[in-house]
Amino acid sequence: MIEGYAHMHGLKLDEIVVEESVSGSVPLNDHPAGGAMLAKLQAGDIVIAAKLNRCFRLALDALNVVEQLKTRGVKLHLLDLGGDIVGNGLSKFFLTIAAAFAEAERDSIRECITNVKQDQKARGRYFGGKVPFGCRVGNDGALVEHEAEQKAIRAMIEMRAQGIALRPIATAMAERGFKISHEAVKHVVAAHEAAA
Repeated sequence: MIEGYAHMHGLKLDEIVVEESVSGSVPLNDHPAGGAMLAKLQAGDIVIAAKLNRCFRLALDALNVVEQLKTRGVKLHLLDLGGDIVGNGLSKFFLTIAAAFAEAERDSIRECITNVKQDQKARGRYFGGKVPFGCRVGNDGALVEHEAEQKAIRAMIEMRAQGIALRPIATAMAERGFKISHEAVKHVVAAHEAAA
């Protein structure tokens, strides 16, 4: 899209900047590639981006960068907003509205993800990371009890109730074939106490 736009408007592309794995919520100046690009722009340069939300997700960031570019004599063309948005008052108006919508969309996505995670957590779904001792991930993605490890948990709780220290409990578990650190024993016992 950018190459076609440049060709259609007789513009020469000196460099194509690709930003990898950076959240749109991070200001453009703080992007590794985006920040470096902005720093070396000079009067008369033109920045072309396919979409507003590839550069900005925060309305204030969009407006600040556009103002900085305008002051430095640099143009910004956003293809989804019809081209030059620095020199065109109407496009800047649309930029303001579009940037606000992009920010609202980002907030909505974040809220949706949070709600889904809370719902899945309430259903006992596994989200990755280390599977808790005493559980396995079932076919439906939910955590299910692992009977042998649940039996080991009951033994650890009993030993702790008898006043046995964490390291000896971990050693006793290792002798029974369960590799568990004394820190993990502490977490298992603490989780049981919190649930009780």
